[in-house]
Amino acid sequence: MAGVTRPPTIGIRVPHELFEGGARRLRDGVAAIAAAGIDRVCVGDHVSFHGGRGFDGLVQATALAALCDLEVQTAVYLLPLRHPVPVARQVNSLAQLAEGRFVFGVGVGGEDPNEVTMCGVDPTTRGKRMDESLTIVRALLAGETVDATGGFFELDSARVLPAPAAPVPVMVGGRSAAALRRAGRLSEGYLALWTTTDRFTAAVAEVEEHASAAGRGNVPWRHGLQVWCGFANSAAAARPLLAEAMEGLYQTPFEKFERYSPYGTPAEVAAALAPFVAAGCRDLNLIPVASTPAGATEAVAEVRRLLRSP
Repeated sequence: MAGVTRPPTIGIRVPHELFEGGARRLRDGVAAIAAAGIDRVCVGDHVSFHGGRGFDGLVQATALAALCDLEVQTAVYLLPLRHPVPVARQVNSLAQLAEGRFVFGVGVGGEDPNEVTMCGVDPTTRGKRMDESLTIVRALLAGETVDATGGFFELDSARVLPAPAAPVPVMVGGRSAAALRRAGRLSEGYLALWTTTDRFTAAVAEVEEHASAAGRGNVPWRHGLQVWCGFANSAAAARPLLAEAMEGLYQTPFEKFERYSPYGTPAEVAAALAPFVAAGCRDLNLIPVASTPAGATEAVAEVRRLLRSP
């Protein structure tokens, strides 16, 4: 990452309330995000998380690609829970619609093992299944013919055509050593979550070492950070908003995430993220929690302004 000088780009994980409020509300919310100057819209992905909640990342990404001209990113899509050939077709179709604006972020998930097993997947095989699936998806998106046998998938001359006019960048999320190896061998960028500045810097170096060892030179790296943030007119007011949202989703006490999840005014959140920018992180995705979706959009736009100010 040495020598990177471009200003950081700031993405927003589109609030779930906008998707759950119908097409008109989503359209208006996305228009407000674009008008605010935010660089990228992101979506997560869960099939059935901690009791049944979820949202399909590729469906939501497709809706966003149709509603705006911003970059759209899955951050992250749980690839091991699906068969790679239909996923490759979905990504291919989305890439045609987005015309070079889609970034395919993938991860193994696993915070809720029941979500994995209900999809017919052994949770202990998630990593190996991810490596095989991502290898297949990348080859299919490149227009290659894929044969596979002896692994999780049996493929005989599988093809997904036509290949996208512009290659679809892949980003790999995760915190494990296996995720870093995967990012180095099979992606154009590592997407960190719940990390410190020092750990982020070390992880990026390790990813690029794995790429070099795999013979991958001149990769157009775009390493990034995904971070939950709480916004209000004070830290004391923002903390309970963020804690309730994260505890509701992850079914885990907020204290486990607190050191990695800044909250307060936009200025306080920007100050917490500034060390990552100083360390070379140029792509940040914020998962904002505020009293309203409009307030979340305004806060992320202000963080962007502050982080990009000289």
